[in-house]
Amino acid sequence: MRTHILGARLIDPASGHDQVTDLFLEGGKVAAIGQAPAGFQAEKTLDAKGLVAAPGLVDLSVALREPGYSRKGTIASETLAAVAGGVTSLCCPPLTRPILDTPAVAELILDRAQEAGHAKVFPIGALTKGLAGEQLSELVALRDVGCVAFGNGLASFVSNRVQRRGLEYAATFDLTVIFHAQDASLAEGGLAHEGPTASFLGLAGIPESAETVALARDLLLVEQSGVRAHFSQITSARGAEMIAQAQARGLPVTADVAMYQLILTDEALMDFSSLYHVQPPLRTRADRDALREAVKAGVITAIASHHQPHEPDAKLAPFGATEPGISSVELLLPLAMTLVQDGLLDLPTLLARLTSGPARALRLPAGRLAVGAPADLVLFDPEATTLAGETWKSRGDNCPFIGHCLPGQVRYTLVDGRIIFQG
Repeated sequence: MRTHILGARLIDPASGHDQVTDLFLEGGKVAAIGQAPAGFQAEKTLDAKGLVAAPGLVDLSVALREPGYSRKGTIASETLAAVAGGVTSLCCPPLTRPILDTPAVAELILDRAQEAGHAKVFPIGALTKGLAGEQLSELVALRDVGCVAFGNGLASFVSNRVQRRGLEYAATFDLTVIFHAQDASLAEGGLAHEGPTASFLGLAGIPESAETVALARDLLLVEQSGVRAHFSQITSARGAEMIAQAQARGLPVTADVAMYQLILTDEALMDFSSLYHVQPPLRTRADRDALREAVKAGVITAIASHHQPHEPDAKLAPFGATEPGISSVELLLPLAMTLVQDGLLDLPTLLARLTSGPARALRLPAGRLAVGAPADLVLFDPEATTLAGETWKSRGDNCPFIGHCLPGQVRYTLVDGRIIFQG
Protein backbone atom coordinates (compact mmCIF):
# COMPACT_ATOMS: atom_id res chain seq x y z
CA MET A 1 0.00 0.00 0.00
CA ARG A 2 1.21 3.50 -0.87
CA THR A 3 0.87 5.64 2.25
CA HIS A 4 1.40 9.37 2.75
CA ILE A 5 2.20 10.45 6.31
CA LEU A 6 1.46 14.15 6.52
CA GLY A 7 3.25 16.72 8.65
CA ALA A 8 4.96 14.59 11.31
CA ARG A 9 8.03 15.57 13.28
CA LEU A 10 10.46 13.02 11.87
CA ILE A 11 13.17 12.04 14.35
CA ASP A 12 15.67 9.51 13.01
CA PRO A 13 18.61 9.24 15.43
CA ALA A 14 20.62 7.06 13.02
CA SER A 15 20.85 9.89 10.46
CA GLY A 16 20.38 12.87 12.79
CA HIS A 17 17.18 14.00 11.06
CA ASP A 18 14.80 16.04 13.21
CA GLN A 19 12.32 18.04 11.17
CA VAL A 20 8.63 18.42 10.42
CA THR A 21 8.08 16.78 7.06
CA ASP A 22 6.08 14.26 5.05
CA LEU A 23 6.86 10.57 4.63
CA PHE A 24 5.95 8.45 1.64
CA LEU A 25 5.78 4.68 1.98
CA GLU A 26 5.55 2.18 -0.86
CA GLY A 27 6.24 -1.54 -1.20
CA GLY A 28 6.94 -1.91 2.51
CA LYS A 29 9.78 0.64 2.41
CA VAL A 30 10.31 4.36 2.85
CA ALA A 31 9.98 5.67 -0.70
CA ALA A 32 10.73 9.33 0.00
CA ILE A 33 11.00 11.98 2.70
CA GLY A 34 9.78 15.53 2.11
CA GLN A 35 8.76 15.44 -1.57
CA ALA A 36 6.62 12.70 -3.09
CA PRO A 37 8.33 10.50 -5.68
CA ALA A 38 7.32 11.03 -9.30
CA GLY A 39 3.94 9.48 -10.03
CA PHE A 40 3.21 8.65 -6.38
CA GLN A 41 -0.51 8.30 -5.74
CA ALA A 42 -1.33 7.72 -2.06
CA GLU A 43 -3.88 5.01 -1.28
CA LYS A 44 -3.94 6.07 2.36
CA THR A 45 -3.09 9.36 4.05
CA LEU A 46 -2.35 9.67 7.75
CA ASP A 47 -2.64 13.17 9.20
CA ALA A 48 0.31 13.21 11.60
CA LYS A 49 0.36 16.91 12.52
CA GLY A 50 1.47 17.17 16.14
CA LEU A 51 2.78 13.60 16.11
CA VAL A 52 6.37 12.34 16.19
CA ALA A 53 7.40 9.83 13.52
CA ALA A 54 10.29 7.67 14.68
CA PRO A 55 11.79 4.34 13.68
CA GLY A 56 9.87 1.49 15.25
CA LEU A 57 11.35 0.73 18.66
CA VAL A 58 13.86 -2.12 18.90
CA ASP A 59 13.55 -4.14 22.12
CA LEU A 60 16.45 -6.47 22.90
CA SER A 61 14.62 -8.67 25.42
CA VAL A 62 10.98 -9.73 25.16
CA ALA A 63 10.07 -13.14 26.56
CA LEU A 64 7.48 -14.56 24.17
CA ARG A 65 6.94 -17.64 26.39
CA GLU A 66 6.28 -19.89 23.41
CA PRO A 67 6.97 -22.75 23.02
CA GLY A 68 6.39 -24.28 26.42
CA TYR A 69 4.88 -21.57 28.61
CA SER A 70 1.71 -20.54 26.80
CA ARG A 71 -0.10 -20.06 30.14
CA LYS A 72 2.14 -16.99 30.53
CA GLY A 73 1.98 -15.72 26.96
CA THR A 74 2.09 -16.64 23.30
CA ILE A 75 4.02 -15.32 20.35
CA ALA A 76 0.77 -13.83 19.02
CA SER A 77 -0.22 -12.13 22.30
CA GLU A 78 3.21 -10.76 23.20
CA THR A 79 4.10 -9.46 19.74
CA LEU A 80 0.70 -7.69 19.71
CA ALA A 81 1.61 -6.17 23.09
CA ALA A 82 4.92 -5.09 21.57
CA VAL A 83 3.42 -3.18 18.65
CA ALA A 84 0.98 -1.51 21.08
CA GLY A 85 4.11 -0.16 22.80
CA GLY A 86 5.61 1.07 19.53
CA VAL A 87 8.01 -1.87 19.19
CA THR A 88 8.42 -3.19 15.64
CA SER A 89 11.51 -5.39 16.15
CA LEU A 90 12.28 -7.53 19.18
CA CYS A 91 14.69 -10.18 20.37
CA CYS A 92 13.38 -13.15 22.32
CA PRO A 93 15.62 -14.91 24.88
CA PRO A 94 16.27 -18.66 24.68
CA LEU A 95 14.46 -19.68 27.88
CA THR A 96 11.66 -21.66 26.25
CA ARG A 97 10.62 -25.29 26.58
CA PRO A 98 12.39 -26.90 24.81
CA ILE A 99 15.31 -24.50 25.15
CA LEU A 100 16.11 -22.50 22.03
CA ASP A 101 19.25 -24.51 21.31
CA THR A 102 18.31 -26.18 18.01
CA PRO A 103 17.35 -24.83 14.58
CA ALA A 104 13.94 -26.54 14.89
CA VAL A 105 12.94 -24.39 17.88
CA ALA A 106 14.18 -21.22 16.19
CA GLU A 107 12.23 -22.04 13.04
CA LEU A 108 9.08 -22.72 15.08
CA ILE A 109 9.33 -19.30 16.74
CA LEU A 110 9.97 -17.51 13.44
CA ASP A 111 7.11 -19.33 11.69
CA ARG A 112 4.62 -18.46 14.44
CA ALA A 113 5.81 -14.85 14.52
CA GLN A 114 5.24 -14.61 10.78
CA GLU A 115 1.78 -16.14 11.16
CA ALA A 116 0.92 -13.60 13.87
CA GLY A 117 2.03 -10.76 11.59
CA HIS A 118 2.80 -8.25 14.32
CA ALA A 119 6.37 -7.31 15.30
CA LYS A 120 9.50 -8.71 13.65
CA VAL A 121 11.15 -11.33 15.86
CA PHE A 122 14.88 -12.01 16.12
CA PRO A 123 15.66 -15.08 18.24
CA ILE A 124 18.60 -15.25 20.62
CA GLY A 125 20.01 -18.77 20.70
CA ALA A 126 21.21 -20.64 23.76
CA LEU A 127 25.00 -20.52 23.95
CA THR A 128 25.09 -23.97 25.56
CA LYS A 129 22.82 -26.96 25.14
CA GLY A 130 19.92 -26.82 27.54
CA LEU A 131 21.51 -23.67 29.05
CA ALA A 132 23.46 -26.18 31.17
CA GLY A 133 26.79 -24.40 30.70
CA GLU A 134 28.60 -27.53 29.59
CA GLN A 135 28.41 -28.14 25.84
CA LEU A 136 28.09 -25.53 23.11
CA SER A 137 24.92 -25.43 21.03
CA GLU A 138 25.09 -25.67 17.24
CA LEU A 139 25.85 -21.96 16.98
CA VAL A 140 26.48 -21.74 13.24
CA ALA A 141 23.37 -23.77 12.42
CA LEU A 142 21.35 -21.50 14.72
CA ARG A 143 22.81 -18.42 13.07
CA ASP A 144 21.92 -19.77 9.64
CA VAL A 145 18.22 -20.08 10.55
CA GLY A 146 18.03 -16.57 12.00
CA CYS A 147 19.48 -16.34 15.52
CA VAL A 148 21.13 -12.93 15.84
CA ALA A 149 23.11 -13.53 19.06
CA PHE A 150 23.75 -16.15 21.73
CA GLY A 151 23.55 -16.13 25.50
CA ASN A 152 23.20 -18.29 28.56
CA GLY A 153 20.85 -16.03 30.50
CA LEU A 154 21.47 -16.05 34.24
CA ALA A 155 22.60 -19.70 34.05
CA SER A 156 26.29 -20.14 34.84
CA PHE A 157 28.96 -22.19 33.09
CA VAL A 158 30.42 -25.28 34.73
CA SER A 159 33.84 -23.60 34.56
CA ASN A 160 35.60 -20.50 33.30
CA ARG A 161 37.43 -22.78 30.86
CA VAL A 162 34.16 -23.82 29.17
CA GLN A 163 33.07 -20.20 28.98
CA ARG A 164 36.39 -19.15 27.45
CA ARG A 165 36.22 -21.86 24.79
CA GLY A 166 32.67 -20.85 23.94
CA LEU A 167 33.65 -17.21 23.51
CA GLU A 168 36.63 -18.12 21.34
CA TYR A 169 34.42 -20.27 19.13
CA ALA A 170 31.85 -17.46 18.82
CA ALA A 171 34.62 -14.98 17.96
CA THR A 172 35.84 -17.27 15.17
CA PHE A 173 32.49 -16.90 13.41
CA ASP A 174 31.97 -13.23 14.37
CA LEU A 175 28.95 -14.07 16.52
CA THR A 176 27.66 -11.73 19.22
CA VAL A 177 27.45 -13.11 22.76
CA ILE A 178 25.00 -11.69 25.30
CA PHE A 179 26.07 -11.72 28.94
CA HIS A 180 23.90 -11.46 32.03
CA ALA A 181 26.54 -10.61 34.59
CA GLN A 182 25.46 -12.23 37.83
CA ASP A 183 27.64 -14.60 39.84
CA ALA A 184 25.36 -17.53 40.72
CA SER A 185 27.03 -18.37 44.02
CA LEU A 186 26.98 -14.78 45.30
CA ALA A 187 23.34 -14.34 44.22
CA GLU A 188 22.16 -17.74 45.43
CA GLY A 189 18.99 -17.54 47.53
CA GLY A 190 18.82 -13.76 47.18
CA LEU A 191 15.56 -11.90 46.59
CA ALA A 192 16.46 -8.21 46.77
CA HIS A 193 19.44 -5.87 46.63
CA GLU A 194 21.63 -6.41 49.68
CA GLY A 195 21.25 -3.22 51.69
CA PRO A 196 19.13 -1.42 54.30
CA THR A 197 15.80 -2.15 52.58
CA ALA A 198 16.40 -5.90 52.36
CA SER A 199 17.63 -5.95 55.96
CA PHE A 200 14.58 -4.04 57.19
CA LEU A 201 12.23 -6.40 55.33
CA GLY A 202 14.11 -9.53 56.30
CA LEU A 203 14.74 -10.51 52.68
CA ALA A 204 17.88 -12.38 51.63
CA GLY A 205 20.15 -10.01 49.74
CA ILE A 206 21.95 -10.10 46.40
CA PRO A 207 25.08 -7.95 46.73
CA GLU A 208 26.33 -5.55 44.09
CA SER A 209 29.40 -7.78 43.88
CA ALA A 210 27.25 -10.53 42.33
CA GLU A 211 27.20 -8.30 39.27
CA THR A 212 30.66 -6.76 39.44
CA VAL A 213 32.58 -10.00 40.11
CA ALA A 214 30.90 -11.68 37.13
CA LEU A 215 31.37 -8.57 35.03
CA ALA A 216 35.10 -8.41 35.78
CA ARG A 217 35.56 -12.05 34.77
CA ASP A 218 33.44 -11.68 31.64
CA LEU A 219 35.25 -8.53 30.49
CA LEU A 220 38.63 -10.21 30.90
CA LEU A 221 37.45 -13.19 28.84
CA VAL A 222 35.98 -10.86 26.21
CA GLU A 223 39.35 -9.11 25.98
CA GLN A 224 41.20 -12.40 25.60
CA SER A 225 38.81 -13.95 23.07
CA GLY A 226 38.02 -10.84 21.02
CA VAL A 227 34.32 -11.75 20.90
CA ARG A 228 31.63 -9.15 20.24
CA ALA A 229 29.91 -8.77 23.61
CA HIS A 230 26.65 -7.25 24.75
CA PHE A 231 25.97 -6.95 28.48
CA SER A 232 22.28 -7.17 29.25
CA GLN A 233 20.49 -5.74 32.30
CA ILE A 234 23.26 -3.76 33.96
CA THR A 235 21.87 -2.78 37.37
CA SER A 236 24.60 -1.06 39.40
CA ALA A 237 26.59 2.16 39.31
CA ARG A 238 29.83 0.19 39.57
CA GLY A 239 28.73 -2.10 36.74
CA ALA A 240 28.08 0.88 34.45
CA GLU A 241 31.49 2.30 35.38
CA MET A 242 33.18 -1.00 34.45
CA ILE A 243 31.42 -1.01 31.06
CA ALA A 244 32.64 2.55 30.43
CA GLN A 245 36.21 1.57 31.30
CA ALA A 246 36.06 -1.43 28.96
CA GLN A 247 34.78 0.74 26.13
CA ALA A 248 37.55 3.26 26.79
CA ARG A 249 40.06 0.41 26.38
CA GLY A 250 38.57 -0.31 22.97
CA LEU A 251 36.76 -3.55 23.78
CA PRO A 252 33.84 -4.41 21.44
CA VAL A 253 31.33 -4.06 24.28
CA THR A 254 27.78 -2.67 24.37
CA ALA A 255 25.21 -2.72 27.17
CA ASP A 256 21.52 -2.30 27.87
CA VAL A 257 19.43 -1.53 30.91
CA ALA A 258 15.89 -2.60 31.79
CA MET A 259 13.44 0.28 31.47
CA TYR A 260 12.10 -0.35 34.97
CA GLN A 261 15.62 -0.07 36.46
CA LEU A 262 15.67 3.57 35.30
CA ILE A 263 12.47 4.30 37.25
CA LEU A 264 12.25 2.02 40.29
CA THR A 265 14.54 1.39 43.26
CA ASP A 266 14.61 -1.24 45.99
CA GLU A 267 12.45 1.08 48.11
CA ALA A 268 9.51 -0.12 45.99
CA LEU A 269 9.67 -3.43 47.90
CA MET A 270 8.53 -1.86 51.19
CA ASP A 271 5.02 -3.32 50.93
CA PHE A 272 6.31 -6.75 49.80
CA SER A 273 4.48 -6.48 46.46
CA SER A 274 5.60 -9.36 44.25
CA LEU A 275 5.12 -7.08 41.23
CA TYR A 276 8.54 -5.64 42.08
CA HIS A 277 10.24 -9.04 42.33
CA VAL A 278 12.78 -9.06 39.49
CA GLN A 279 16.10 -10.73 38.74
CA PRO A 280 18.62 -9.11 38.84
CA PRO A 281 17.04 -7.05 41.63
CA LEU A 282 16.09 -3.40 41.84
CA ARG A 283 18.98 -1.55 43.42
CA THR A 284 19.48 1.76 45.23
CA ARG A 285 18.57 5.29 44.24
CA ALA A 286 22.29 6.00 43.69
CA ASP A 287 22.51 3.02 41.32
CA ARG A 288 19.41 4.15 39.43
CA ASP A 289 20.79 7.67 39.04
CA ALA A 290 24.13 6.32 37.80
CA LEU A 291 22.35 4.13 35.24
CA ARG A 292 20.46 7.18 34.00
CA GLU A 293 23.75 9.05 33.58
CA ALA A 294 25.25 6.09 31.72
CA VAL A 295 22.28 6.11 29.34
CA LYS A 296 22.63 9.86 28.84
CA ALA A 297 26.39 9.60 28.19
CA GLY A 298 25.98 6.74 25.70
CA VAL A 299 27.85 4.18 27.78
CA ILE A 300 24.58 2.22 27.84
CA THR A 301 23.25 2.53 24.29
CA ALA A 302 20.04 0.52 24.62
CA ILE A 303 16.97 0.58 26.85
CA ALA A 304 14.98 -2.67 26.78
CA SER A 305 11.71 -3.70 28.39
CA HIS A 306 12.98 -7.10 29.63
CA HIS A 307 9.33 -8.07 29.34
CA GLN A 308 8.44 -11.21 31.31
CA PRO A 309 4.71 -11.95 31.38
CA HIS A 310 3.34 -14.35 34.01
CA GLU A 311 0.03 -16.03 34.74
CA PRO A 312 -1.70 -14.62 37.87
CA ASP A 313 -0.73 -17.55 40.12
CA ALA A 314 2.97 -16.87 39.56
CA LYS A 315 2.70 -13.63 41.55
CA LEU A 316 0.19 -14.67 44.25
CA ALA A 317 2.50 -16.50 46.67
CA PRO A 318 4.55 -14.82 49.41
CA PHE A 319 7.28 -12.60 47.91
CA GLY A 320 10.08 -15.15 48.05
CA ALA A 321 8.01 -17.88 46.40
CA THR A 322 6.85 -15.78 43.42
CA GLU A 323 8.39 -15.80 39.97
CA PRO A 324 10.49 -12.74 39.07
CA GLY A 325 9.68 -10.46 36.17
CA ILE A 326 7.57 -7.53 34.97
CA SER A 327 5.24 -7.43 31.96
CA SER A 328 5.98 -4.08 30.37
CA VAL A 329 6.68 -4.17 26.63
CA GLU A 330 3.44 -2.40 25.70
CA LEU A 331 4.37 0.48 27.99
CA LEU A 332 7.95 0.81 26.71
CA LEU A 333 7.43 4.13 24.96
CA PRO A 334 5.25 5.81 27.65
CA LEU A 335 7.60 4.63 30.42
CA ALA A 336 10.59 5.90 28.46
CA MET A 337 8.87 9.26 27.95
CA THR A 338 8.97 9.80 31.71
CA LEU A 339 12.74 10.35 31.29
CA VAL A 340 11.99 13.22 28.90
CA GLN A 341 9.22 14.55 31.13
CA ASP A 342 11.64 14.62 34.07
CA GLY A 343 14.29 16.47 32.03
CA LEU A 344 16.79 13.59 32.14
CA LEU A 345 17.03 13.10 28.35
CA ASP A 346 15.95 15.04 25.30
CA LEU A 347 13.62 13.24 22.90
CA PRO A 348 16.17 12.50 20.13
CA THR A 349 18.60 10.96 22.66
CA LEU A 350 15.85 8.84 24.20
CA LEU A 351 14.78 7.59 20.77
CA ALA A 352 18.40 6.75 19.93
CA ARG A 353 18.50 4.45 22.98
CA LEU A 354 15.26 2.81 21.84
CA THR A 355 16.03 2.44 18.12
CA SER A 356 19.46 2.85 16.55
CA GLY A 357 21.38 2.00 19.73
CA PRO A 358 19.88 -1.46 20.27
CA ALA A 359 19.88 -2.18 16.53
CA ARG A 360 23.60 -1.46 16.30
CA ALA A 361 24.38 -3.48 19.42
CA LEU A 362 23.09 -6.70 17.83
CA ARG A 363 23.54 -5.64 14.18
CA LEU A 364 19.83 -5.81 13.43
CA PRO A 365 18.32 -4.57 10.13
CA ALA A 366 16.14 -2.11 12.03
CA GLY A 367 16.15 1.18 13.93
CA ARG A 368 16.35 3.72 11.10
CA LEU A 369 13.97 5.76 8.95
CA ALA A 370 15.71 6.49 5.69
CA VAL A 371 14.82 6.19 2.01
CA GLY A 372 14.98 2.53 1.06
CA ALA A 373 14.79 1.29 4.66
CA PRO A 374 11.91 -0.93 5.82
CA ALA A 375 8.85 1.16 6.67
CA ASP A 376 8.87 0.13 10.34
CA LEU A 377 7.83 3.16 12.34
CA VAL A 378 5.86 4.48 15.24
CA LEU A 379 3.71 7.61 15.25
CA PHE A 380 3.09 8.92 18.74
CA ASP A 381 1.70 11.99 20.44
CA PRO A 382 4.28 13.33 22.93
CA GLU A 383 1.71 15.64 24.53
CA ALA A 384 -1.01 13.03 25.17
CA THR A 385 -1.09 10.61 28.09
CA THR A 386 -1.54 6.86 28.34
CA LEU A 387 -3.57 5.28 31.11
CA ALA A 388 -1.56 2.13 31.64
CA GLY A 389 -3.68 -0.99 31.48
CA GLU A 390 -6.74 0.66 29.95
CA THR A 391 -6.27 -1.68 27.01
CA TRP A 392 -3.95 -4.61 27.71
CA LYS A 393 -2.70 -6.96 25.03
CA SER A 394 -0.17 -9.08 26.94
CA ARG A 395 -1.35 -12.30 28.52
CA GLY A 396 0.54 -11.31 31.68
CA ASP A 397 -0.73 -8.35 33.71
CA ASN A 398 2.09 -8.54 36.29
CA CYS A 399 2.92 -4.87 35.90
CA PRO A 400 3.28 -2.35 38.76
CA PHE A 401 2.61 0.56 36.39
CA ILE A 402 -0.99 -0.43 35.57
CA GLY A 403 -3.31 2.39 36.59
CA HIS A 404 -0.64 5.08 36.20
CA CYS A 405 -0.99 7.99 33.80
CA LEU A 406 2.14 8.03 31.65
CA PRO A 407 3.34 10.64 29.12
CA GLY A 408 3.08 9.95 25.40
CA GLN A 409 0.62 7.85 23.46
CA VAL A 410 1.25 5.50 20.55
CA ARG A 411 -1.18 6.37 17.76
CA TYR A 412 0.07 4.12 14.97
CA THR A 413 2.63 1.36 14.65
CA LEU A 414 3.55 0.34 11.11
CA VAL A 415 5.55 -2.73 10.09
CA ASP A 416 6.69 -2.93 6.46
CA GLY A 417 4.32 -0.07 5.71
CA ARG A 418 1.24 -1.84 7.12
CA ILE A 419 -0.67 -0.38 10.07
CA ILE A 420 -0.40 -3.12 12.68
CA PHE A 421 -1.64 -1.12 15.64
CA GLN A 422 -3.82 1.96 15.93
CA GLY A 423 -4.38 3.56 19.33
